[in-house]
Amino acid sequence: KYKNLALLNNKPLIYYVIEEAKKSKIFDEIYVNSDHEIFRKISKRYNISFYKRDQKLGGAKIKSDEVVFNFLNNVECDLLVWLNPIAPLQEAKEIRKVIKYFINNKLNSLITTNKVYRHAIFKKKYLNFKNNEKFAKTQDLDPIEQFVYSIMMWSSKSFRKNYYNSKGAIIHGKFKTFEVSQNSGLIVKNSFDLKLIENIIKNKNKDINKVKYDKLINTINVQNKKKYL
Repeated sequence: KYKNLALLNNKPLIYYVIEEAKKSKIFDEIYVNSDHEIFRKISKRYNISFYKRDQKLGGAKIKSDEVVFNFLNNVECDLLVWLNPIAPLQEAKEIRKVIKYFINNKLNSLITTNKVYRHAIFKKKYLNFKNNEKFAKTQDLDPIEQFVYSIMMWSSKSFRKNYYNSKGAIIHGKFKTFEVSQNSGLIVKNSFDLKLIENIIKNKNKDINKVKYDKLINTINVQNKKKYL
């Protein structure tokens, strides 16, 4: 509840996406879009624009299509990029990369993803493996492409056109996904996610790729040397 104002390493969650959006230096204008007036103060604090949508567009049953359509009917733009504040680890350079990919491929819609190499079942159907064969190694599986929503992007003109025709346009026209880093795919849905990401931020300057081993590893190395003498 109120997750965008939850403190993450002494900064509100929403701060991180605003900061990286600014660093990317690719936007003509940056908005916070909310149905609550308090985010006008947040926008003012970080020197960006604020769009206050109608309160009826803030309910739990409201779909993203409706929020985007409402914004595009009131704010003129060619391309709209939705940077999700619940993905605080996405970085400016990746934001730029996604937007350039969208433009270069002349897309109408895009959603970011992570690829997951795990056995998956949906409605009791095996998605990426067969149950009548030897159990496949995870590295040999066709990955499941999972939406992470750190960035969603649309051509404004085609979005409005498709919304009028079908009442839905989050995915429309020439659509592609874009695989982002695992960090960008970490999204805050609950307090556990918040604390997990906070620990990552606090240890950002440490070499997290360096692995330490039990001292018995030296025994294995000695045995391997003997084997090949």
